[in-house]
Amino acid sequence: MHKLVVAVVALLALSACGRDPGTRALTGGAIGAGAGAVVGSATGIGPIGGAVVGGVGGAAIGAATTPRY
Repeated sequence: MHKLVVAVVALLALSACGRDPGTRALTGGAIGAGAGAVVGSATGIGPIGGAVVGGVGGAAIGAATTPRY
């Protein structure tokens, strides 16, 4: 569990990366997958199901947002 928390923190540190929609979708998907795995582990969904749902949601939100400088 400790490694998972460290991984999520590392992914959150990368959340501001990306100037184009593809890069933001990639980083958003990675952050969403990490967070989804943590939430899925704590609930009945399981880490894999949570990672899939979080990854898809994070990628969609990352692609839809615009960069702020």
